Amino acid sequence: MRRPRARAYHQLADINITNLVDVVLVLLIIFMISAPLLQSGIEVDLPKTTAAPIEQEAEGVVVTIDKKGGIYIDDVWSRLDDFSSKLDKEMKLKHTKSVYLRSDSTVAYGVAIAVIGQMKEMGIEQIGLVTAQAERAKRNAQKK
Repeated sequence: MRRPRARAYHQLADINITNLVDVVLVLLIIFMISAPLLQSGIEVDLPKTTAAPIEQEAEGVVVTIDKKGGIYIDDVWSRLDDFSSKLDKEMKLKHTKSVYLRSDSTVAYGVAIAVIGQMKEMGIEQIGLVTAQAERAKRNAQKK
């Protein structure tokens, strides 16, 4: 009678990376699709100026007026009727007294003045107007 042989197990030195590559490619595709969606903010064409940029001292609430005249408080749509209450609530939430106004360059002057007027009525003194830097100012800054 023969003695049963013990099975010999050999270690495999090869690593099957097919599954790893599949997972990495799927994650890459997901990130490529979702990256543009992660950009925060309302799309506006800011007016251009040659004025030197100032350093932002404190974090504030960003009020945006898009080209259709829509008003957004930190990317949340608001009507002009309840703008003051929503802005006050957001400022208390962030513990700030600063407001930064971003407005599309094609927005009617009256809409921007109405928003600024309501902020002044609320007693907000620190209102920053956000603009884009003009090409000439960018070139001068690069030369320095």
